[in-house]
Amino acid sequence: MESIVKQQQVGSNLSLVDIDRNHLIHPVSSFRGHERHGARILTAGDGMWLTDIDGRRVLDAFAGLWCVNVGYGQESIVEVAAEQMRRLPYATGYFHFSSEPAIRLASELASLAPVGLDHVFFTLGGSDAVDSAIRYIVHYFNAIGTPQKKQFIALEWGYHGSSSNGAGLTALANFHRGFDLPRPWQHYIASHYPYRHPQGTDDAAVIASSVAALEAKVEELGADTVAAFCCEPIQGSGGVIVPPKGWLKAMRETCTRLGILMLVDEVITGFGRTGPMFACDDEDVSPDFMTLAKGLTSGYAPMGAVLMADHIYQTIADSAPEALPVGHGFTYSGHPVSAAVGLEVLRLYQEGGLIANGRAVGKRFAQQMDRVHDHPLVGDTRGRGLLGAIELVTDKSTKTGFSSELDIAGRLSQLTWDNGVIVRCFANAVIGFAPALCCSDDEMDLIFERVRKSLDQLLEQPDVRAAVH
Repeated sequence: MESIVKQQQVGSNLSLVDIDRNHLIHPVSSFRGHERHGARILTAGDGMWLTDIDGRRVLDAFAGLWCVNVGYGQESIVEVAAEQMRRLPYATGYFHFSSEPAIRLASELASLAPVGLDHVFFTLGGSDAVDSAIRYIVHYFNAIGTPQKKQFIALEWGYHGSSSNGAGLTALANFHRGFDLPRPWQHYIASHYPYRHPQGTDDAAVIASSVAALEAKVEELGADTVAAFCCEPIQGSGGVIVPPKGWLKAMRETCTRLGILMLVDEVITGFGRTGPMFACDDEDVSPDFMTLAKGLTSGYAPMGAVLMADHIYQTIADSAPEALPVGHGFTYSGHPVSAAVGLEVLRLYQEGGLIANGRAVGKRFAQQMDRVHDHPLVGDTRGRGLLGAIELVTDKSTKTGFSSELDIAGRLSQLTWDNGVIVRCFANAVIGFAPALCCSDDEMDLIFERVRKSLDQLLEQPDVRAAVH
């Protein structure tokens, strides 16, 4: 008891920022860099707005981490979570146990998903959803007697989480450095990246290039060794890279023709982020696996999901004696509180009108993106629905990027924060947007007013102005 009191007394002489520096490891951050920067401590949220520990209100144009699609402070979600915690705070999915929220959420997701994705495995988030899909894909090919099919192909600039397996499919250097990644069975083809593609803005040529690249990689590795192609409908953490319409469908058809499975990672794009419930819906694509998270519970509780096609499920189910379990699972799979939250979030998307509102305000978003294109620093604007990005360059005609030594991302992160708006500032001088589906036209206008002010201030900095041609 005495030691606890002493710990409390020591803690009381430190600020929360100090305690954070001393004890809390932050995701995807430089340890020393975070110690120098210090934490921005958030205390409250309401709709599109966040409040920090000093009482300062800022517009969140990134929905937390692409996830708070319904906005902050939705009381009905809080009530559902509290009621579920009172009734049944935990139920394992092991040993044939289940709970009503998990059962109903699985059924809802299967009914909303592309045709054929009838089976749902719940995870805690996107990273372990991708990891689970990889394990099931390996199991599937072992089950059908082709154990040599172990090679996975993903896209450069792609992001598939930071688990030991998923981070290898992620094609971003920060997730490989120091972690002995990628694995020998993980491979990449070039991103479609229209703004920086050799074929330029010719949509058909960009699509054909991706198809040819996948065909060539499968031939290089050996068609009898390739298990799956993994992709995001829109590449998120690589800088919100939007493919031409028709790209996803062409890649689905190519996978089918080549005899490999397709894993579509909708962790970011799902649940109204790009307009429809899922980005796959835009092109009538039904993959073999689809991973979900983020908007599934809008960040109100941890949860992810793997949606598995029926033909995969049936093959795995029949591959071993009934008494032999498929050895993959998590303690918190199908957690009843997270599942109850997910059901209420789905209700808000549909009956609550949030997906409809997202589609409507998405038009204002597109208008504002078009308007900001004339800024001297802006080389490209791109987006779909309420997901988009601005790419900054030193020369619009040559598309030359900024030197990493200028730390454009760090400067913009500070400027936008100081101007009262949160956006994602990528290291390659890209500003990412993912505002909540509850955003109003007025709030959208305010987001871009504050972002443009930040761009003006960035351009006023002498070394930045000197770099611009």
